[in-house]
Amino acid sequence: MSFTLAIVGRPNVGKSTLFNRLVGKRLALVDDQPGVTRDLREGAARLGDLRFTVIDTAGLEDATDDSLQGRMRRLTERAVDMADVCLFMIDARTGITPTDEMFAEILRKRSAHVILAANKAEGAAADAGVIEAYSLGLGEPVRLSAEHGEGLNDLYSQLMPIADAFEEQTAQDMPETDVAVSDDDDTPGADDEIAQGPVLPTADKPLQVAVVGRPNAGKSTLINKILGEDRLLTGPEAGITRDAISLRMDWNGTPMRIFDTAGMRKKAKVQEKLEKLSVSDGLRAVKFAEVVVVLLDAAIPFEQQDLRIADLAEREGRAVVVAVNKWDVEEHKQEKLRDLKEAFDRLLPQLRGAPLITVSAKTGRGLDRLHEAVLRAYDVWNRRVTTAQLNRWLTGMLEQHPPPAPQGKRIKLRYMTQAKTRPPGFVVMCSHPDKMPASYTRYLVNGLRNDFDMPGTPIRLTMRGQGDKNPYKGKKKSGPSKLRKHIEGRRD
Repeated sequence: MSFTLAIVGRPNVGKSTLFNRLVGKRLALVDDQPGVTRDLREGAARLGDLRFTVIDTAGLEDATDDSLQGRMRRLTERAVDMADVCLFMIDARTGITPTDEMFAEILRKRSAHVILAANKAEGAAADAGVIEAYSLGLGEPVRLSAEHGEGLNDLYSQLMPIADAFEEQTAQDMPETDVAVSDDDDTPGADDEIAQGPVLPTADKPLQVAVVGRPNAGKSTLINKILGEDRLLTGPEAGITRDAISLRMDWNGTPMRIFDTAGMRKKAKVQEKLEKLSVSDGLRAVKFAEVVVVLLDAAIPFEQQDLRIADLAEREGRAVVVAVNKWDVEEHKQEKLRDLKEAFDRLLPQLRGAPLITVSAKTGRGLDRLHEAVLRAYDVWNRRVTTAQLNRWLTGMLEQHPPPAPQGKRIKLRYMTQAKTRPPGFVVMCSHPDKMPASYTRYLVNGLRNDFDMPGTPIRLTMRGQGDKNPYKGKKKSGPSKLRKHIEGRRD
């Protein structure tokens, strides 16, 4: 059992920089302006031989109301209660502020283990701030430079006794077991199993789901409702989420990792550097995901940006589920649903047949149907068709509608096979693949989608020429070989 470390402190003291260094990746967004981090972000940290969970938190501010800063503070205080150890960071160059003193008093009361860290402590300019940190009454401060990786050995020395105490406690709590293992056990192991069909999500390899959409569509509220607790920061303000936060959960018995992403506005409206970082972080989450849930606002569905986001998920080859949120406030539900389906088929023909689910993130209505749609989309995304089935199907498609003969050259489709899954990818061996019109490729893709029950998933169809099997065809006839010249020379 590893311990959990929460990094807390005022805004812009370097919490996210240290978080990225401990996890070994640039997971958290880092910028010079204060208040970049808003949600709690967890990561698997590594420091020497220590392995633990680290939590990056929002900057502590003196606000207790329902404002954005007040909600961020409550979320950070919750992380303090969850964590086993709190690393309280101050800015050694700025020195101790009244806010630092107030939060040091709070941490003394709420956390059993508090480590004081003076960040940005490289150079003599930070000496006065480090000495001043003793006044907080939290012991000797650890001199750190999160940006340059200095002082991590001292942090390791502070964490090692705590880690040893947790290991001893875990050893005492573990029940003693005495299991006799027989050599004659015929129970098949993992090596004896033969995978049939798609690999089901497990705790070690959960289903990766990304929730994307425009700002204020309700992405964080939806994930909070699925999780059953207020884990993500929400509110009426648009653009609250900045980092792409991943959360592991068990949703109706299915292990999942769900990514909450920042709202994506039109590219022309994105001017600030921080928003560009947030959008690029969300795009990276789409690439890591297996199923993408495109969340729309029922009041203004299928705007141009929604179509771009759905098209992006399709081009990345991800299974797509379209969810329409805020359905609880919709008055004319039947008419609206009919219009939505018509607009979906018309505006997103490349995702024809993808699930369209109406949900309410506020009340939780429709979440069971959304769960079923995600699993169904994942199953179709992993669909595999045998070569025999494909070639029988191809023969029927050719009889119904033969390929055209551009410039009088008849295109022959010889055989077909499935090259990959996730998403399904097929290869057709044919003559003159470069002359195959796109309309006939669409005819085959739509036929695959309908006849093999693959609605909504991206399908990749590649036309490939077989080439000529004769390696000497087209080569000029060479002169006498060296051996022949040698023999003729000896005769002479």
